[in-house]
Amino acid sequence: MNATSSVGALLLCRAEPGSVRPVAHLLRERMLLAPAGDEWSVLVPEGTPWQDRQEKLSVAEAEAEGEQPVDSVLAGWATALAVGSTWPVLALWWDGDRAGYTLASGFRRPVGYVWLTDGTPAGEDEAMRTFAARLGLDPVMDIQQLEALTRPDPGVDARTRLRGLLAVLARIGVTLPPGLEPGEPADRLHTAAGGRPETQRIAWAGWLDAVKLELDAVENSGLGPWVRGPRARALAAAQLAAGLPLVAWGIGRRSGGWAFAGALLLAHGTAGLAYDRIRDGGS
Repeated sequence: MNATSSVGALLLCRAEPGSVRPVAHLLRERMLLAPAGDEWSVLVPEGTPWQDRQEKLSVAEAEAEGEQPVDSVLAGWATALAVGSTWPVLALWWDGDRAGYTLASGFRRPVGYVWLTDGTPAGEDEAMRTFAARLGLDPVMDIQQLEALTRPDPGVDARTRLRGLLAVLARIGVTLPPGLEPGEPADRLHTAAGGRPETQRIAWAGWLDAVKLELDAVENSGLGPWVRGPRARALAAAQLAAGLPLVAWGIGRRSGGWAFAGALLLAHGTAGLAYDRIRDGGS
């Protein structure tokens, strides 16, 4: 990867595509969804506001002009997906200056690491240990390999660092489809993912369809009584109560990630109450 590299990003979700699809719809972004190994899925953005801008601007120039850099956009999406689900989300991103990852898991503070384009580490070593713990990686062997990614190595660039990260993740089932390589520009990632028969297209079709997708996901989950009754209604009410202030907070601070997170909680709460009511009415 060099200074003229195009911007690119991937979102890895620790869940099957069927579980990821209804949550991903609520991001209101066009994406491609494909399997990425054992119990993992990958989301490939089709095109975003930062794509065209940051291919021409450095990170500092983009921020000076009020543009959100790719890492901020991806951190927001990962946070929203993780808050609206029960599985962690790993965002991999790169641009002309840097590359890195952000791991989001529930309401816990996201953790991430950054490398400069030439591979120079620019993150906190402790982040790797937190990353490993949250994903259940081996505390000895995997940690050693992750810590090696935080040490200076003149012969290793940022793209190679991300490949090293994926090599560790392969031991917990991550296998990216062919063509989805770190450092590739967004259009190549889109072409590679779009050419596979198992790939699904994600496109926002309104809140009604989003709630229907949520209901279908619950219906097919096999959870039975766990999504019905007083406990289910209490959980749905709590999601609605938490979602409203998150949306307001995110909008007030122009934080798309937290606004999306609030919207996801609202959708989950609405779907939960609707499902409980529909099922009880049909019992």
